[in-house]
Amino acid sequence: MKVALFQYDIAWEDSSANLQKVERELSKGSAQGAELLILPEMFNTGFSMTPQTIAESNNGPTMQTIQRLSKEYNIAICGSFAAQQEGRYYNRGFFATPDGALYFRDKKHLFSIGKEMENYSPGESNATIHYNGWNIRLLICYDLRFPVWARNCENEYDLLIYVANWPTARISSWDTLLPARAVENEAYVCGCNRIGEDNMGFAHVGHSAVYDYKGGNILAFNPDEEGIKLVELNKEGLDRFRSKFPAFKDADKFAWA
Repeated sequence: MKVALFQYDIAWEDSSANLQKVERELSKGSAQGAELLILPEMFNTGFSMTPQTIAESNNGPTMQTIQRLSKEYNIAICGSFAAQQEGRYYNRGFFATPDGALYFRDKKHLFSIGKEMENYSPGESNATIHYNGWNIRLLICYDLRFPVWARNCENEYDLLIYVANWPTARISSWDTLLPARAVENEAYVCGCNRIGEDNMGFAHVGHSAVYDYKGGNILAFNPDEEGIKLVELNKEGLDRFRSKFPAFKDADKFAWA
């Protein structure tokens, strides 16, 4: 499967501008040939703590546009946005497919230091998404620091995706944890981060990357680089490695808390 990552500077709380940016890149053919386009966390607004002004429903303008683009360009699209549902707000991951299917996975671990816990509610679902013969898990930013939530029990997934607004100040942790998740889970790992300074004064250098099931880097962005890059993921290679080195069979058994 060919995957595209779009690393860019998110216009603050301007959903229309960010959606237009995504559409411009697709119209230029930047993701041509890819089956999946990965966008950063809160791709349409930035990591805003004012959900009451930016949140939308699951069938609001943002998701309507994403579904239209997915169908028009025949590409699955994933990322996250601020969602409102039954009086609560969520940092909601989404995965839209060209046939109109739409999956949601809310962020589990909320960044209390940044007051995310005061403004959003945590998610609980960790179910696998099935797409084009691949099993995929979609997690969001701070979830990266908590390996139990990413545990690949009995090879439930082949591809682990993290969408993020991970700041420059802690980028070394991002660079360390992404390949660690790949090695311990015997899976491909994609991390899509933003660049630029947000309206709270936090700088983001990007470092979006893809790692193979051995922890090897197979796609990298230069610091502060804006644009789309593509990489081919090899399912047969992953299956062969798991067969020859089935570490998952020796994994600890546990139940979700």
